[in-house]
Amino acid sequence: MATQATAFRTCPVTGFRVHLPAQKLVIVNAVAGVLALTVGGILALLIGLTRWQAVHLLPADLYYRFVSMHGMTMLVFWMVFFEVAGLYFGSTVVLNARLVKPAIGWLAFVLMAVGAVLADVVMLVDKDSAIMFTAYVPMQASPLFYLGVILFAVGALVAVGLFFVTIVAAKVEGRHRGSLPLVTYGLVTAAIIAVFTLLGGAMAFIPTFLWSIGLMAQLDPETYRNLFWAFGHPAQQVNLAAMVAVWYTLATLTTGAKPLNEKLSRFAFLLYILFINLGSVHHLLVDPGLSSPMRIFNTSYAMYLAVVASMVHAFSIPSAVEVAQRAKGYKGLFGWLIHAPWKEPGFAALAVSMVMFGFIGGVTGVLQGMMQLNMLAHNTLMIPGHFHATVVAGTTVAFMGLSYYLVPLMTQKKLVGMAWARWQPYIYGFGLLLLISGMWLSGRMGVPRRSWDVFNFGGAPTFGTDAFNAASGTLALLGIGAIIAVIGGGIFVVIMVSTLLFGKKQQG
Repeated sequence: MATQATAFRTCPVTGFRVHLPAQKLVIVNAVAGVLALTVGGILALLIGLTRWQAVHLLPADLYYRFVSMHGMTMLVFWMVFFEVAGLYFGSTVVLNARLVKPAIGWLAFVLMAVGAVLADVVMLVDKDSAIMFTAYVPMQASPLFYLGVILFAVGALVAVGLFFVTIVAAKVEGRHRGSLPLVTYGLVTAAIIAVFTLLGGAMAFIPTFLWSIGLMAQLDPETYRNLFWAFGHPAQQVNLAAMVAVWYTLATLTTGAKPLNEKLSRFAFLLYILFINLGSVHHLLVDPGLSSPMRIFNTSYAMYLAVVASMVHAFSIPSAVEVAQRAKGYKGLFGWLIHAPWKEPGFAALAVSMVMFGFIGGVTGVLQGMMQLNMLAHNTLMIPGHFHATVVAGTTVAFMGLSYYLVPLMTQKKLVGMAWARWQPYIYGFGLLLLISGMWLSGRMGVPRRSWDVFNFGGAPTFGTDAFNAASGTLALLGIGAIIAVIGGGIFVVIMVSTLLFGKKQQG
């Protein structure tokens, strides 16, 4: 009988040796991520139909609860569950290695699952816990909300620690020699950023939890904001590093592309570790506690170095695809691009993710991160327009593309609904393009980012105004985009669930 350390199978398609205990953890974390994506997608539809002022679906109390849930579920729970699945895959399957102490992986999963469910349920049932993703003090939620976030963060830290230990064990045991594969190197980058991010979240939420149960005085609001944004914005930088690693993987899987200069790509990942988190200070530009030199340095020079890293990847990956395509005989200026595997869901996801992240998410991020423009844009719908282009159109689409290969490999089941999978990234991406455009254009008119009613502010006599009536059309664009995007996301969820439940079993 095989022990856990020797329980491997060999995939007949890829040749990968899969550690069976790691396989189970990859599957359960990916499934948890898809469940979180489903919840967040339903909430997105309801929120979008409420921001569409002609529909204005939800009452105010439900709207603010759902916005709070949507932010935490999509930016944190969906992303981190899937990223943990990726960490286990990248440290075991890619390195031909075993997962050290799978029991610790199950402990991490239980902590994350309990924390995510607890936080979401509290935000749903307790209207006083609808304090938005930022959870700024002196607003106070139920202690159970803070406890849920803390449990999730601890579980994620345990999973990241297991990832590092597994890589070290793979080296010590001789299962992998030489430099780490680029995808694993990118995941190491994401994991290092995650450690700083999760520790920042602990420094913000643990004192706030103690305050909520009466064991500690209220945190100074300015101190809380500094601590929170060591978590809130870097959480997306974890996603960014993981997304870029997925881009390289999808380029290889779909076209056989190899990085033109792997050392340069590795250096770009290093720049992320050193500089990407510094850009999060743009959330604090109006805080009096930060000096002007610090604000200027962090939102200009430091951010430029992170942008250089992204530009390296932005040129490296398409160039690698072009070289791989030309090696197959596709000539002419754009022959390599015309004959790219556009009907392959992984390549479609790669293209949609790179274009929308780069030309919309990246550009708007640089613009809105600058000190002068930030003052004009930060509390408008332009900001959600930006991070929906990064978190959703970028990272989520890339993760969806990887799922079309990861799930069949790990479950040993044939993908169900390939015809739909070919169209899913395009449907989802088109809906997001409309959604993001609606947000960006509405924000450009000054429409606030979170307000339930932007036409008359709920009838408040002080704020009654018709200044945003001109945004009726752009808010309608937002709502229509949300509907199409949720349809595209729903197709992905149906494909994944159908594959898990009804996919034809494959040998290996």
